[in-house]
Amino acid sequence: MVQVVEGDLLDQRVDAIVNAWNRNIIPWWLLLPQGVSGAIKRRAGLQPFRELARVGPMPLGTAVVTSAGRLPHKGIIHVAGINLLWRASEQSIRGSAASAIARAREHGFRSLAFPVIGAGSGGFDEARALEVLRAALEAGAGELEVTVVRYRRADHEARP
Repeated sequence: MVQVVEGDLLDQRVDAIVNAWNRNIIPWWLLLPQGVSGAIKRRAGLQPFRELARVGPMPLGTAVVTSAGRLPHKGIIHVAGINLLWRASEQSIRGSAASAIARAREHGFRSLAFPVIGAGSGGFDEARALEVLRAALEAGAGELEVTVVRYRRADHEARP
């Protein structure tokens, strides 16, 4: 079952969240994480990124599981959703979804929350990214409970 909601990915009550990451070629500490990764760094701390650094380069569309740091989840699934030019494609979105589902099953996670992979730093049209992601998840999720979270800034964050 796949549902789409609006809100904050990190607030979802699921076993694991998915982080739309890069190919892990540039050391994380040289990057200024934005979007989902930036929110994870602020709320989870550095531990998940230290674990991710030990993995080394990731092929486009693959996924790696780390601890959740200070977040209440059982883990974070980091997907290599953008290429070396920081762009997402339909192929990278589909591959990321399939890899995240495979890692979730391997780790016994029963529920996952995804951001709209490729729609942020990846520069992919959000509506099309959501369509591609949802189709990939519906084809592969099976018994997993999957939520796709369209990020929407809270009212208190939107005020100057």
